[in-house]
Amino acid sequence: MGIETEYGITVKNQPDFNPILSSLLLINSYETYRSSRIRWDYEAESPLRDARGFEYMEEKDVPSKEESRLINLILSNGARFYVDHAHPEYSSPETTNPRDLVIWDRAGERILNLSRQRAEAVSPPEQRILIYKNNTDYKGNSYGTHENYLMDRKVPFARIVQHMMPFFVTRQIFTGAGKVGAENNADPCDYQISQRADFLETEVGLETMHSRPIINTRDEPHADPEKYRRLHVIVGDANMSEVTNYLKVGTMAVVLSMVEDDFIDRDLSIDGPVAAYRHVSRDLTCREPIRLKDGRTITAVDVQREFLALAHRYYRERQAPEAWVPDLLARWEHTLDRLAADPMQLSRELDWVIKHQILDNYIAKHGLDWNDSRVQMIDLQYHDVRPGRGLYYKLEESDAVDRIVTDDEISKAIYDPPKDTRAYFRGMCLQRYAEEIVSASWDSVIFDLKEGPLKKIFMLEPLRGTEAHVRGLLTESPTAADLLRNISRPSAGV
Repeated sequence: MGIETEYGITVKNQPDFNPILSSLLLINSYETYRSSRIRWDYEAESPLRDARGFEYMEEKDVPSKEESRLINLILSNGARFYVDHAHPEYSSPETTNPRDLVIWDRAGERILNLSRQRAEAVSPPEQRILIYKNNTDYKGNSYGTHENYLMDRKVPFARIVQHMMPFFVTRQIFTGAGKVGAENNADPCDYQISQRADFLETEVGLETMHSRPIINTRDEPHADPEKYRRLHVIVGDANMSEVTNYLKVGTMAVVLSMVEDDFIDRDLSIDGPVAAYRHVSRDLTCREPIRLKDGRTITAVDVQREFLALAHRYYRERQAPEAWVPDLLARWEHTLDRLAADPMQLSRELDWVIKHQILDNYIAKHGLDWNDSRVQMIDLQYHDVRPGRGLYYKLEESDAVDRIVTDDEISKAIYDPPKDTRAYFRGMCLQRYAEEIVSASWDSVIFDLKEGPLKKIFMLEPLRGTEAHVRGLLTESPTAADLLRNISRPSAGV
């Protein structure tokens, strides 16, 4: 599993602000392990392939080698840091569990802030670069926080759609980041749960920039395509709260396991999912019913309770739980119980509730209305990645929010990859052999030893290339030439 986050960016006191140039400055201000000369390998990218069995025949827009070097960094922690659609984007390395994903996602926040500091150091002194981990600029533009989950290729896509649609529509009650007002010609409101709800317009589709679907059909596994698919989830909000992020990706992993094993034996299909998504986002009580296709009505909390009950039965009957599962299920149940009783009880845990409490107090203190521009400004400040300035960080510093991981773990993850996925091999190659690496991607690393043709190492198995697999190989390979010679052995582990 992994998360790609497009960050919001603006520059104060820059009259001719250009988001693309500012994002380029940000990316190129963060150079470690001589990685700035290594380009991203686009050869295996297939963003127009649809999981429903066809491919759009538009021309593939692949940057030149020089452009690739300018807009991409491949980091020693296994992540990708690049410019995407005029935004700086951090794509986490692959992880195997929700706690690790929270760690490496938060490392991305630190990396963005380090880049901001270095970029400001070479900018005019009056200019200030502002970076926001959110999903809207309040000018009608939404940018994405995309989750990615590896799945068995054999699972029929129709089954994924059937069960994930009601899950996505209702999970926002604990995954939403909170948002002041409405956009994209949606019904007006003072405050809503999700930052993405107003921008979802269709049920199923390939697009991510317009006519956004609840379920995205991009079929680009970045792994062995005969064995795997990558479920590309575009409905999620960018989360500051570790608890919210943990619940978001952990519950997804649990539900997808049940989908893979065809364990879900009830139909919770929603009548009009797009409208229901916006309806749930505007229900701060979490008590208003939505209609299912079979005519029943049910609350979002109770839909989630159905999935939770299935998960408890699944792990009793079918599947020995991984180490993180009992804690995840307990937190899921605790959260749903509090949401059913009074969502405001979760003011230490859920982003949308934490933010609502901040804004409610601010409005009461200053005698404002929800549509006051200052309220929107406070909303943005919640997502500011500057320590000491971002409102979420201030709450964290004062121990006013719950944590899942430690600052030491986050600091280490800025530079080091997870140990139990192929990200370990990718990251260690960057640390040890950067001078000989020409390009890399999620599933390959290409070396140039200056003698003979380029050498490409394929990594089509995301659970190979771990520390356990390649520690010995790396120890025995002080140079890239040694690595390429030794990796041909059956025991190499990649």
